[in-house]
Parts: sequence; C-alpha cells; structure tokens
Amino acid sequence: MIRRWFWGPYSPLGLIVAGLVALADQGNKLWMLYVFDIGSKQPVAVTPFFDLILVWNKGISYGLFQQDGLMGRLALVAFAVFVSLALIIWLARITTALTAIAIGLIVGGAVGNAIDRAVHGAVADFYSFHAFGFQWYIFNVADVAIVAGVVGLLYDSLFGGHKKAGNPSNM
Repeated sequence: MIRRWFWGPYSPLGLIVAGLVALADQGNKLWMLYVFDIGSKQPVAVTPFFDLILVWNKGISYGLFQQDGLMGRLALVAFAVFVSLALIIWLARITTALTAIAIGLIVGGAVGNAIDRAVHGAVADFYSFHAFGFQWYIFNVADVAIVAGVVGLLYDSLFGGHKKAGNPSNM
C-alpha cells in the first residue's frame, strides 16, 4: 500500500532527474564558492549583459520573505521537504515521461536550495543577467531547474498527450 503511494512507473525517471539536478546544483555551488572563490572576485563581468556575483538569499524567490532567524530558515527547509514529498507522491501517479522529468527538475531544485538553507542558512545565487538598465534577479542552477520544471508541467498540461486520450472526438 505505501509503496503504491510513493512509487509508480515513472518514479525512477523523475528521481534520477531530481538526483542529477541536486548534484549539479550543489557541485556548481561548491565550485563557485570554494574553487573559483566568487566571494573574493565579485562581480565578474562575463559579457556586457551577464555577470557572476555572490548573493546569499535568506528568503524565497526574488528575495521575498527574508528569514534571518533559525525558526524561519527551518520553516523554509521544512516547506521544501513537504513540497518535495508531495511532488514525489504525484510522480507515482503520472503517465508521461515529460511530467516525470518536470517533477524531477522541481524536486531536484528544491532539494538543492534546501541543502543550502540547512548548511549555510541561506541560498547561494551567482548568475545575473542585465540589459538596458534592467537587472533580472540573481539565480542559481536549482532555480533554473525549478523554472524549467514548471514550464514542462505547463506545456504538458496544455499540449500533452493525456488530453487527447480522453477526448471523445478522437474515438
């Protein structure tokens, strides 16, 4: 019974993607912090519109809900764990590889950022795009994975094959 809640035909694919994303995110963060040492070199102009810079985000997306205290940080870590578990339960029920990959991207990104919160007390962000006086928010590999996962879920919900299978006009 419990296995059915947490394991389905696409669970391996989604969990492999999640693991690879979390590893890529943490590997990139470790390299940026301790090998490249972005903290002592910042900002690093890579192109006229892209910089490397270290920002410690104590909040969530776009720096919202900044949490300086231990309880706030623990609440954000607990929220990430809860959402990841809910997505893993959903993963056990999905019927397309695209949805499995999208969920894996979101879970891997959430886990990567939760590890930062647990270890450092904040999420390390490095990548900054800017042009014509406009600066986009500073982000990391986990953030890219989360956004890509959400885009994948939106695409699948709008154009996925599961919509066509139940359409009476296709029968």
